[in-house]
Amino acid sequence: MASKPSLHFIKASTSDLPKTAAPPPPPSTQTQPPIKHHHHNIREEARLHNAATPGIDHPRFTAKYVPFTSISDPLSSDESYSLDEIVYRSQSGSLLDVHHDMAALKHFDGAYWRNLFDSRVGKTTWPFGSGVWSKKEWVLPEIDDDDIISAFEGNSNLFWAERYGKQFLEMNDLWVKHCGISHTGSFKDLGMTVLVSQVNRLRKMNKPVVGVGCASTGDTSAALSAYCAAAAIPSIVFLPANRISMAQLVQPIANGAFVLSIDTDFDGCMQLIREVTAELPIYLANSLNSLRLEGQKTAAVEILQQFDWEVPDWVIVPGGNLGNIYAFYKGFSMCKELGLVDRIPRLVCAQAANANPLSLYYKSGWKEFKPVKANATFASAIQIGDPVSIDRAVYALKNSNGIVEEATEEELMDAMAQADSTGMFTCPHTGVALTALIKLRRSGVIGPTDRTVVVSTAHGLKFTQSKIDYHSKDIKDMACRFSNPPVQVKADFGLVMDVLKKYLLSKAH
Repeated sequence: MASKPSLHFIKASTSDLPKTAAPPPPPSTQTQPPIKHHHHNIREEARLHNAATPGIDHPRFTAKYVPFTSISDPLSSDESYSLDEIVYRSQSGSLLDVHHDMAALKHFDGAYWRNLFDSRVGKTTWPFGSGVWSKKEWVLPEIDDDDIISAFEGNSNLFWAERYGKQFLEMNDLWVKHCGISHTGSFKDLGMTVLVSQVNRLRKMNKPVVGVGCASTGDTSAALSAYCAAAAIPSIVFLPANRISMAQLVQPIANGAFVLSIDTDFDGCMQLIREVTAELPIYLANSLNSLRLEGQKTAAVEILQQFDWEVPDWVIVPGGNLGNIYAFYKGFSMCKELGLVDRIPRLVCAQAANANPLSLYYKSGWKEFKPVKANATFASAIQIGDPVSIDRAVYALKNSNGIVEEATEEELMDAMAQADSTGMFTCPHTGVALTALIKLRRSGVIGPTDRTVVVSTAHGLKFTQSKIDYHSKDIKDMACRFSNPPVQVKADFGLVMDVLKKYLLSKAH
């Protein structure tokens, strides 16, 4: 029997702080609990606490937009923009990246940041009860707490997949990061709280922003509409007609978004929303906007936190528009640079074979990127043939000794069904990531004792129709090998007993 994974608890303490010069005053931590006024809500309590401690919440840390190309070559450009500017690309047309003042952050050592982040877990102190805003200094350091729109997202379950790992992969240290156990049922909440909070700030500054818009395969629109509804900000959603699940479609409708169902695919919707936001006072919320990645990167920090700051060997992330693989890299990389850990894990980006431009690029030895026409896939959120964040993904993979794998429709559905049979309830995108794991495990790239984290990006309840079709064996050209349909039996005691005896006999060991 495989042994349970050993967890070495590395609890940082104040004794780990440097003994040399006294450190500068700490950032806004609220390590001393705010004054409790039972007639005030948590936002008001935070406001009163900050007013009572002048100077403590003064921003010592800053962030700005820089061209993504300057990340790998800092001397290539001195172009930068305030986060309060409405800008999505650099002058040359490249993506932007949020660049933090790392020198200022390095005034505090790794032990300090570990202690600070750990001290905020499980609290309701505004806004640090959020898994994103508990890392505020690394996300949007200059935003006022009062401008933040949060559903206390993040802090999602890191599930030890004990039975699945042992039974199907002979692994004893396999984990699934359930980012889909979140406010709207997907990891997109992590980024959307940041983006909508910044939009809330911009509107208070009387910037020309009337609403926020996105093109979506489902989960982005759900997150955008929910956070905009909480902030009373109009949301506009472009959805590809007949290409997403009803569970995904109903979320933005229920949250009051203005939904346009457009007869095109995601790439077509993305092109239209770019053109529209260039002409109307609508803020673009797709991952072309680098603010969302600042929230998404906190999932990487959270994984390290949940392992008591031990670094896993592998992290496997499904990839479509490819912002998330870079976000995970950025989170791990910041932790290493700021001394919280001494290395980063190897990253794997998992794509559906029906929408695999990154996989083809990787297999070519990074020689030439060619967009593809994305074909239909059960993993609808990653059905993207021309990903916006291709450059970000390649950078992340090259700098993490990363790998790209892909999954056919049958492989991803079988993997999803196998995982569900061990107590999970996963989405098809998690099936893609699990397929990548299966292939890398069988090839020996991932070892039996390697600590491996599979990122589950959405809740399985959003994809019930695909599960119904699978277990009904109602998918064309698919064997549905692990289907578990109900057994039809007449209301007769003897017949019911016969069926149950046969079942119990098959399960006897």
